[in-house]
Amino acid sequence: MTTIPTDRSSALAARDRLVPLALSDTGQARRVARFLMAWWNGPELGDFPVADLFALDTAVARDIAAIVGFVAQHPGALYIDALGYGDEMQAIIARWHAPQAANAA
Repeated sequence: MTTIPTDRSSALAARDRLVPLALSDTGQARRVARFLMAWWNGPELGDFPVADLFALDTAVARDIAAIVGFVAQHPGALYIDALGYGDEMQAIIARWHAPQAANAA
């Protein structure tokens, strides 16, 4: 059985791999960016469909799972900017988030 470490150092290492990937220009980058944006602020930035894991390399999916496992163990909310990478998240949002058009009255 494969185990996915969910300790802090493993989650931070996973974050360190996912952020640069989300800033790149691949199909995986878009999916990873969706995960990171959903983690930061899903209601405003969008969700992360679990089925997107099927389109990721195993190592990338494991990195996401490591973060989810770590966050699930944390008491209270824990967002990516609390773990660093606030500036990089702004770049990810600028690159990948399509703002919703304002509703016409």
